[in-house]
Amino acid sequence: MTQTLSPAAAIADVADTAAPSPSAPPLAAATWGWQPVRTGSASLVEQLVAHFSDRIRNHGLRAGMRLPSVRALADQAGVSRDTVVQAYDRLAAQGLVQSRRGAGFFVCAQRALAEAAAAPAASLAQGAAFDTAYLLRGIFREDADGSGHTGSAGCLPASWMDEGLISGALRAILKQGMRAERSLLGYGLPQGLAPLRRQIASTLQAQEVPAHPETQLMTVSGVTQGLDLIVRCFLQPGDTVLVEDPGWFLIFGRLNTMGVNVVGVPRLPGGPDVQALQALAAQHQPKLFILNTAVHNPTGLSLSAGVAHEVLRIAERHDFLLVEDDTYSEYLGNMPLRLAAMDRLQRVLLVGGYSKTLSGGLRVGYVAARPEYIHQLTDLKLLGGLTSALPSEQIVHRILADGSYRKHVDRLRERVDKARHRCLRQLEALGCHAVHEPVAGTFAWVDCGMDSELLARQASEHGLLLAPGVLFSPRQAPSSLLRISVAMAEQPAAWRTLALLLERHRGT
Repeated sequence: MTQTLSPAAAIADVADTAAPSPSAPPLAAATWGWQPVRTGSASLVEQLVAHFSDRIRNHGLRAGMRLPSVRALADQAGVSRDTVVQAYDRLAAQGLVQSRRGAGFFVCAQRALAEAAAAPAASLAQGAAFDTAYLLRGIFREDADGSGHTGSAGCLPASWMDEGLISGALRAILKQGMRAERSLLGYGLPQGLAPLRRQIASTLQAQEVPAHPETQLMTVSGVTQGLDLIVRCFLQPGDTVLVEDPGWFLIFGRLNTMGVNVVGVPRLPGGPDVQALQALAAQHQPKLFILNTAVHNPTGLSLSAGVAHEVLRIAERHDFLLVEDDTYSEYLGNMPLRLAAMDRLQRVLLVGGYSKTLSGGLRVGYVAARPEYIHQLTDLKLLGGLTSALPSEQIVHRILADGSYRKHVDRLRERVDKARHRCLRQLEALGCHAVHEPVAGTFAWVDCGMDSELLARQASEHGLLLAPGVLFSPRQAPSSLLRISVAMAEQPAAWRTLALLLERHRGT
């Protein structure tokens, strides 16, 4: 059997027999100065990489010097040639050495890196806007792992998720052999992975949403991309779109960049204020109404049947589409009341996903709608970003198909419910009260008794990221309301900071 060497091994193998360069002789054995420590925690490859990288960065090895051949170093140190090859490959990847075909590995010249600009401070400059962009940058800061203050306004901590589900699914996919391996290296399908679409369709059909996997369903890179495709497909500058007030701040920002007229519909405990909706629809003749039905963001409330019927009647009367954002429905605990089920996907486009329950990094979601809408949205998806990430879709499909997803969601929902209850009680103890007790979800929406934007500004100076009510209003109206992530239930330092700031305000 012919053995195939890696590129580095092939080069090194030639270098073992090549004549040394007169201008760059190989290092003498005494200069190598490395012996393996077989009882240490670091692997032999890691030890060898650390040894040479330290020598190079400290100028113990000068630019142009040739490293010992793979064979010579392996024999002298008593390690395998593969160990040396892996170490040299890593050194080359770090830009510390370079391979020259037929000659070996040589030390690269080390160039001083330009000093990096200082990272923006977590606190706001005087007079700077506490806007959507600032909040999103804070939520997704490089050091925001969800375990400290920085992540308190948005995502659940990674520790609340089940990493084993994802790693187990990936291992299972890789074990399928060469067919799966090739698919991991290729593009996905424009409409999405067919087995995943069938799995999603099966779940939706069990919940009375008649989504056919071939004609009425497509995958997207998360709910955010699904909503973005819809607004780009159906809106033009100058059009009017209705949103909920309060509602999801990110979609407000996206719509404003498009030059459309954004009009807020007041949100009541049972859903949109239908009298206001009727009046606004008659006045503005909107193209779309974007709303949460199950587990509204930020209030945690859900749509009532009576309001749902009236919303559908008003949409039909004034001929506008309904975009149903289903992001948080999994936290409800029972089958949600959906406009898409009542309407049979005639006027409603349903957008859902798995980022809030599995992993934000997977970015897998879906849109269910009429066939002609799916066709238009798929074409737009191709133009904007080609296909979805196939490995992510394969992982989600595997988790959904083997039955582990439902058990995971049940466990996660129980933890979220307990944390939300604790958050609400702790907030009440600080004098912050929910206008309406949320039925589900990952947030508490409370009245803090002061300008919540001012509170959020002060909190940012202490490294605590809060989401003030002004961001959840399409009119950017001042508010005393505040959205708190239930993850704060496990962050004692965040509570101490919040208590201090509220006490300071009430003492003035």
